[in-house]
Parts: sequence; structure tokens; C-alpha cells
Amino acid sequence: MADGTKAVVDTSAADGAADEAALAAAIDELADGTARATAAGSPVKRDGRTGDGTAAADDGAKSPDAKSTGPGSPDAKSTDAKSTDAKSTGPKAADGEARTARPAAPVATAPAPGEAAPETTAPLSVSEIAAELASNDARAGRTEPAPTAAAPAKRPPRDPQPTHDPRDTATLPQTLPAPQRRSGDMIGHRYRLEECISSTETFSSWRAVDEKLRRAVGVHLMASGHQRARKVLAAAKSAALLGDPRFVQVLDAVQEGELVYVVREWLPHASDLAKLLSDGPLEPHEAYQMVRQVTDAVATAHRRGQAHLRLTPRCVLRTDSGQYRINGIAVDAALRGLTGEGGGEDAERVDTKAIGALLFAALTHRWPYPEDRYDLQGLPRNLRDVAPDQVRAGVHKGLSELAARALLDHPPHHAEPITTPDGLARAIALMPRIRQPQPELPAFTSPPRHNTHALPTAPNPTRVVAAPGTAPTPVVAPVRRSGRRLRTVVKVTAWTVALSAIGVTSWQLVDNLRPGNTAVASPQPSSSSATPTAHTATHDPAPVPVKEALSYNPLGDRADGAASLAKAIDDDPASEWQTNWYNDAFGSKGTKEGTGLLLDLGSVQTVSKVTLKWGTATTAELRMPGKNVGNAQSAKPGEFTVLGKKAGTAVEYSLDSPVTTRYLLIWLTNLSKNPDGPNQGKYQAFLGDVKVFG
Repeated sequence: MADGTKAVVDTSAADGAADEAALAAAIDELADGTARATAAGSPVKRDGRTGDGTAAADDGAKSPDAKSTGPGSPDAKSTDAKSTDAKSTGPKAADGEARTARPAAPVATAPAPGEAAPETTAPLSVSEIAAELASNDARAGRTEPAPTAAAPAKRPPRDPQPTHDPRDTATLPQTLPAPQRRSGDMIGHRYRLEECISSTETFSSWRAVDEKLRRAVGVHLMASGHQRARKVLAAAKSAALLGDPRFVQVLDAVQEGELVYVVREWLPHASDLAKLLSDGPLEPHEAYQMVRQVTDAVATAHRRGQAHLRLTPRCVLRTDSGQYRINGIAVDAALRGLTGEGGGEDAERVDTKAIGALLFAALTHRWPYPEDRYDLQGLPRNLRDVAPDQVRAGVHKGLSELAARALLDHPPHHAEPITTPDGLARAIALMPRIRQPQPELPAFTSPPRHNTHALPTAPNPTRVVAAPGTAPTPVVAPVRRSGRRLRTVVKVTAWTVALSAIGVTSWQLVDNLRPGNTAVASPQPSSSSATPTAHTATHDPAPVPVKEALSYNPLGDRADGAASLAKAIDDDPASEWQTNWYNDAFGSKGTKEGTGLLLDLGSVQTVSKVTLKWGTATTAELRMPGKNVGNAQSAKPGEFTVLGKKAGTAVEYSLDSPVTTRYLLIWLTNLSKNPDGPNQGKYQAFLGDVKVFG
């Protein structure tokens, strides 16, 4: 300008918004290096505009020969090319519209005469800062690009199914279709697929045949590239190591090429709980057995660090022998992306609620949630936090309270909720045992009483008229039935017996009164002693409680069936004492002669009868310790006295004369092959109930 001041170009606020982020990052890095290098170099002539698009004042005084760069100055064209090429990013500059200039107040005075004018350095533009950064990086040997404003990161979409261990599987796809297979395909050159049981988007389940062992198996198929594949393999291997016969066993878990498959045991003669409930709710005894066995198994799994996480009526199977087994421990949850990442307490609560839902459904024939599931009708949406006895009349009171405490976070009547399988097992143990109902006997119908005095009537009576000149046919009296004759025979027999008794008594009396008879006193003790014996035989023997059942296996290296000894004397035929399984029958080459169960009566008792109920046909001997046996559990089999030997499933040892002993030995000499279960085809015995009578 003519007055020596600079003209300032007015830029819009949009220019500052675009350049502010780049300058903020660059100024910090160039504060010590770039600014000093620029100040020490040649003067740079600028148009007075800063990087943020606002008017900037000169920091140093201009020399007298400094030329004005205002719009009216003839030297306006002598400004630096970089300054004149600087474009505005505002909307008006983009449309080519000329900006209006406004004068700025003077910010510096001219130097005194004879003094050298100081050099002024204008602020750098965005393009100059980027070029300076690139040159500095080149000199320092770096290859990183100049920092730019980072775009806001987009949030990745979430998989509706939870994924696992992103450190290992983050690069794998979250969803991948289930492998396409057909009936007859071979898996692993061993398993031939027969029938598809269920199929989802990510996996399919099949019934197959193990061609090597010629047995039915279950197979789950999944693509190996799925994020859940590794988790499924890990869950299958951990389930296989559980080794609890109450769970369906995992037989194999393999990743082969693009396929992951898990092979499990198949129970052809078992029915799941959903099928059992198709005809209505379970009886209280059956519901009690189901919840007790399932809870004991799940509690044991949790103590070993395993959780099911998807316990449904389809996973609970009942065998022909009345035992309940659980399918899909850990594997079913891993296939569907369910994990216990919330901690062990959350996993315990999930399984406890699932058991409560099973018991609720077994008692009411209703699913305890609003939706219909497993062929069961759900509850109304306005019906929440209710016990089973409020849904269906006649439900067992103790089981109803147990189901509510396990299922609901806030049970009715301010009851304390049960949050762990161990706590549920303790609550079941404190309940009174629910006995199995006795089978109803068929109603006795007395035979129809015939009127012996009535004459038989012809169905179509006709009147017979005798021909003229013939004698009438005499009427024959009807033959009476044999009822009166039978009564006569009974009367005659009774009189005969009475007269015979009178005669025998009279003869004995006369014989005793005969003088000089010295042997009359000898029969009297015999007669008096025979009377109590006859009286004892007429009444029912009293039951003798068994204090403890002990394993007796002197010919083996470990106890036989030690885990289930108490089930032989728990008055529950559905629970059984199981022996170890054997490849060969007793007495064969290389096999011991037998094994046994030792019953401790607590004290010396009189025993007259013992009854046993076996799950399969078994041959066993009833023995008692000899007189010289001190410790019955460590005595040899030959030191016991054999009282009887029976074979079958329901056997009874009736002793001719009662014995007095504290210990009784059930010595098994022949076992049957197990028809099903994990030990199918092995020799094994199952004892459901033992009764001792005095």
C-alpha cells in the first residue's frame, strides 16, 4: 500500500478447518528444526496469510526499500510464486469469485537510517510444510510418509453368534456354510453317513456307521475355515477326557483338510426327555430320578472344569435300564458359539437354570418361557416367576419348590435361589426320598353266582305236543350243579379230620396215663420246642437293615465298582451297583474266578432270607464268613461258607434254617454281556436292590 502497510486477503473459515489438523501435527515436529532452518535462510516474501487463513502481522520491521504488495501496487507481481499460487479452499474460491481485500493496521515501523533492515520470515503454507517434512525424512533416511489426518475408524460389524479367541481366529470368516454331504459319503475313510439328524447354517449332525468297528455313531460336521472350528475341536477333546459314563462319550475329533468332524457315541435304544414328555408330564418318582441323576453328573463335570452351557430336553437321554445320560457336554455349546467367557460362576448359573427348566417341563408339561420349544407349549407372557404347582394342579410340592429355586432369580415365597449345580445336588439330598409307586394289581372279579335252584331255560322254548295214542314222555328232573356236592365233600372231610384228631389225642392221653411208663417225659420237650418253630415259619420275616456295602475283590488289583456301592442298598431299584467290565467270562483262561459284594449288617443278626434284583442275568452265591474268620473283607473266598447259589435277574435265597452272622457275601461267578451303553459287549453285572430278612 502507499502507506507502507500490507494488504491482507480475507479467507473463509473453511480454509482453516481444512488446514488446522495438518499444521497442528507438523508444527510440533518442526518447532526446533524447521523453524530455525527457515529463519537462517534467505528471506521469503509472503502475502501475509497464515496457514489458518487469517491475517498475519509481520514480526520484523520492513526495510525502506520494501515494496508494497497490495492490490494497487505495481510490484504486486513480484511476490513469490508460491504465495501467488496458493489457492483458497473455500466455496467462493472454488467458484472463481475474486476475494475483496481489506487493509490491515500497520504492525511495524521503518528502521532508523543507516541500520540494516532485518530479514522477515513468513509462516509456511501447508504444501511447504509437507515438502519440508519429506526432505527431512529423506535426509534422515526414513521412508514413512508425512502424517496426515486419520480418518475415523469404522466399527466392524458384529457377528450375531459370539466368536472365540480372536488372537488365533481373527483372520478366519465368522460365518461359513456347513459342508455339503449326502447319505453314503465316507468321512475319514471310516465313517459312512446314513441319516442327517439336524442341520444349521454352520454345521450338520448325522447318524453314521463306523465301518471299522461295525457300530452306530453320531457325527457333527463343520468347515475347518470357520472361526468356531478350533473351539469345537478343543471342546470335543476336553469332553473326551472327562471319562464319566453318565455323559455320552466323544470318540473322535479330527480336522481333515477343509472339514472338521466330531464323532460321538450313539444310543439306539435311548429316548430323549422331549420324547418322554410327548405323552404328558412325568410321574413324581421319575421326575425325581431325572433331576437327581442329571444334577449329580453336571455337578461332577463342573468340579472338573467342564460346563454344558446348552442343556435341553434333547440332550437328556433315558436308557432302557432307567439311567439318564447327558449328550453334548461342551461340544453342543461350541458348535453354536456359546462360551463361558463370563467366568465359572456364570457357567454354573446357566447350567443350574437349565436343570430347573428341565424339572419344570417334566412336572407341568409346559416350557417355562414364553416361546414354544421342544414340542411343549410356552407360558403366557404375563405369567412370570411362578412355581410349577401354580401352573398345574397336583404337582409334587417338594419338586415344585426345587424347580422354582433353580430356575428363578427371585423364587416365590422369598425362597433362596440355587445358583450352582453343587448347591442343587445338596438340596436334592435333603429332600425326602420319593418312592416308586407300587404296580396296581388287577381288580378281582368274583365269578358269577349261578342259581342252582333255577331250571335252565331254552333260548327259543317250544311246546311239544305228544302224538295221539302215544304215552307222554316222562319229564326228567334237571341235574343240579356240583356246588352242593362240593359242600358235602368239604363237610365230610372236616368231620373226618376232627374225628381223627380226637382219636389221636385220646390215644396219647391213655398212653401217658398208663402206669409204669417211664418214657412219657421224653416227647414233651420235643412237642413244646416244635410249637415255636411252627409259629416262626408262619409269620413274615422282618427286614434287617444293611449298614454298609463293601467291595470284595481279593483276586483283583483294585476295588470292583467302588463308585456305586451305596446304590445297591439305597432302596431304589433304578440306581444300580455296577461291577467293572471284563473282556472274558469268569473262570476262563487268564480270568479270575469271581468278584463280590460284602454286606455289613452293623452287628450280629439272624438271617433267614436274602433277595437280589439284577439288571442282567447273573449267577451268584450267598456266603457267610467261617468261624475262624477275623476280618471278613480280607478273608479268602474259600474261608466263607456257601449258603446257596442262584442265577437270574430276580433271585431269592431262602435258608432252611436261619443263620447268625454280621457279614454276608454275594459272590458273583458268572456275568452276562452288557447289551448297551459304553461297555456294550463286555461282561458286567448290575445290582439294583438287596434285601435281607431275619
